[in-house]
Amino acid sequence: MNATTANTPAAGGNRRGLLIGFTIVLIIALLGYGAYWMVYLRHYESTDDAYVAGNLVQVTSQVGGTVTAINADDTDLVQAGKPLVELDRADAKVALDQAQAQLAQAVREVRTYYVNNGTLEANVKLRGDEVERATSDLKRRQELAGTGAVSKEEIEHAKTALQSAQSALEAAREQLNSNRVLTDHTSVANHPNVQRAAANVKAAYLAYSRASLPAPITGYVARRSVQVGQRIAPGAPLLSIVPLNALWVDANFKEVQLSHMRIGQPVEVRSDIYGSDVTFHGKVLGLSAGTGAAFALLPSQNASGNWIKIVQRVPVRIALDPKELEAHPLRIGLSMQVKTDVANDNGTSLTQNAPGRNAPAYETKVFDEADKESSAVIARIVAENSGSGSGSKSETK
Repeated sequence: MNATTANTPAAGGNRRGLLIGFTIVLIIALLGYGAYWMVYLRHYESTDDAYVAGNLVQVTSQVGGTVTAINADDTDLVQAGKPLVELDRADAKVALDQAQAQLAQAVREVRTYYVNNGTLEANVKLRGDEVERATSDLKRRQELAGTGAVSKEEIEHAKTALQSAQSALEAAREQLNSNRVLTDHTSVANHPNVQRAAANVKAAYLAYSRASLPAPITGYVARRSVQVGQRIAPGAPLLSIVPLNALWVDANFKEVQLSHMRIGQPVEVRSDIYGSDVTFHGKVLGLSAGTGAAFALLPSQNASGNWIKIVQRVPVRIALDPKELEAHPLRIGLSMQVKTDVANDNGTSLTQNAPGRNAPAYETKVFDEADKESSAVIARIVAENSGSGSGSKSETK
């Protein structure tokens, strides 16, 4: 009994010592966490509701036709301008040949207008000479009328001849003026008839060239739905191209996390596909103009008052380092873990007009080649059918 009684105070003292030690350790841990939060954690906002986003460039046909060839399949890397899908060109080739023939005919017809100017000018000169001759004949007969050598009837015939010559001269001048209306202040190449025929050639050439669908940008083929032999209509989606070198992250932060978030703040991003071994570095590009629910098909807000308030999330766009993307490729839709350093909140949360944003944010020039080629074809046809000589001489006038 004495030994048990002696051990009881000792056991109570040990428990009390353990509780005091645990309390001290807990207080130190809380103080340490508080200091860590004050110095480090409170300057960061994190979320795992983030996903890789990018441009899904949909390839559609500008003309209808039957698919004859497909030059790329899903997961293939294609360069900008490479033909992806080929359509049957037979009908477009016939229309192009007709338009080119009509242009050649129009050029030759317009050349005839200029040639007619010279012919009509010569005719006016001829009629003028006839008027002068008839005037001289009438004057000579009138001078001899007093001598009796010329009868009155001959004088009347001379007057009639002069009137006929004057009428013929006036008619020739009107014909010349009428033809000059077709050629004044223009040339063969710029004549309205030629320009109209040239526009038809350009339209036919563009339709012919659009039977080959090029890749608008460099990227990877995805979601190919087109098949060989398929009859497609203009605007039908055929496949998509994803440029994996221009991805970004859409991070959905809670509205309570946005008070200190500013454009340009540094961001650390980790992907589930690489784990914690790879950290991507980026920056905040901009905050969405509305919450995800605001752009939903069925918004959660209503006027009846029977809804429960839920903390909303705002998409924040985060740019990634292209070099890091090249070293560790990502895919659209991958889950990401985002941590934003909000310590420096001197910036703005609204995107301002960038100095260089006068240029398009995205553009492609792969379709410009067809327009240049059509212009070259038109110039060649006009040159081959313009010729030289009187047509070109009148054209200079």
